[in-house]
Amino acid sequence: MNFNATLIGQSITFILFVWFCMKYVWPPIMNALETRKKQIADGLAAGDRGKHELELAAKKASENLREAKSQAGEVIAQAEKRAAQIVDEAKSAAKEEGDRQIAAAQATIDQEANRAREGLREQVAALAVAGAEKILRREVNAQTHADLLGQLKAEL
Repeated sequence: MNFNATLIGQSITFILFVWFCMKYVWPPIMNALETRKKQIADGLAAGDRGKHELELAAKKASENLREAKSQAGEVIAQAEKRAAQIVDEAKSAAKEEGDRQIAAAQATIDQEANRAREGLREQVAALAVAGAEKILRREVNAQTHADLLGQLKAEL
């Protein structure tokens, strides 16, 4: 065996092996590496997007919370204002009702006073007739003296 022939044979075999690897083995490996590289890059980009979206969501949530607190304060202020208004309305309605009851009581008192006066007039007229009857010692006919009694009532 010749050392040169062995070296040339091994070199040709190595060149054929390198060519075979470059033609059939290397492209699938490179494609797999490129696919994996793309997946990793997409994953990192998605992670960055997710992080950015998380920051935006946190900002929006704090803004929504601030807005909700503001609206809650407004609702509470409106409720307190309405409560005060209802209390004022109730006070005015109660005052009106009290005034109405006082007026009704005053009217009732006036009516009772008029009835009492009328009753007293009647009694005074009857007493006057009785007194006149006793003075004259004779009976006075109420039918014939109705005008006289009417004048007496009006004077009293």
